[in-house]
Amino acid sequence: MPKLAYRDALKQALIDSMREDPDIFVIGEEVGRYGGAYGVTKGMIEEFGAERLIDTPISEPSIVGTAVGAAMAGMRPVAELMYVDFIGMTMDQLCNQAAKIRYMFGGQIGVPMVLRTQGGTGRSAGAQHSQSLEAYVMHTPGLRLAMPATVYDAYHLLRQALTQPDPVVFIEHKSLYAMTEDVDLTLPPPEWGKAVVRRQGKDLVIVTYSRQVHYVMQAAEELSKVGIEVTVIDLRTLNPLDFDTIRAEVEKVGKAMVVSEGVMTSGVAAELSARITEECFDFLEEPVIRVAGEDIPISVSIELEKNSVPTTKFVVETARKLLA
Repeated sequence: MPKLAYRDALKQALIDSMREDPDIFVIGEEVGRYGGAYGVTKGMIEEFGAERLIDTPISEPSIVGTAVGAAMAGMRPVAELMYVDFIGMTMDQLCNQAAKIRYMFGGQIGVPMVLRTQGGTGRSAGAQHSQSLEAYVMHTPGLRLAMPATVYDAYHLLRQALTQPDPVVFIEHKSLYAMTEDVDLTLPPPEWGKAVVRRQGKDLVIVTYSRQVHYVMQAAEELSKVGIEVTVIDLRTLNPLDFDTIRAEVEKVGKAMVVSEGVMTSGVAAELSARITEECFDFLEEPVIRVAGEDIPISVSIELEKNSVPTTKFVVETARKLLA
């Protein structure tokens, strides 16, 4: 099997999809001649040209607004935002327009676009370029949300996102771009909207997504050394949310933890823990525990940044306290 980097899997997904569908084009800052801020579209302009890799001015509202209009007119745009932190500038175009169009037009018009962006910590990029804002998207009806943790999922989820009839926000963690895996992209793709159980255990269920999947898997290995076996669920997509898989695993085990890099207050971990408590209450032996980011701006300091979000060590410590 070939070894592939996360960023190269995304690139291959775009190339394969654009070869198959001439209506797909990429629009954003420096996506063409420069090849994207993280190198995902590097070299693609040589095959597809400037008409399908469109470099724009530094104006996120115009990028997303143009994509929304193009999608309504029958195209399938891929809009790229250099940082998820800038999504607030596009809230009218994304949340008031793209998310609502199908409903407002009685199903006659959809917005089949993908908004690719990246989030999370790990680059010492400071408070305005290091946030995890997936809760903003998850909060808005009409928007789909994918957050792949692996190279294999990065390829297949982006391919699948480019066939959806509604807008998909596709958030890539900035610390995963250089990660490599041995992958066989010819294997059957995962089902869209279906979570995957990465590890099976009898003592605790941990629900997570994106980069935290890797931290949680490392924590599960550490916990196994002291006799604690953990089930790890990688959500893959947050909308659609595969709660059936969560419910089935929690009902078997009776103890659950949710791990998210987003902030604790009103975040994804809060929503997931509330749903688990409501829908699995009769099976829970302990309260559901949230492990999430601190309610603070992310520091540019490497050490402060690292410890403002869940770490493998913190997941291990919290799991041991829950099971004590």
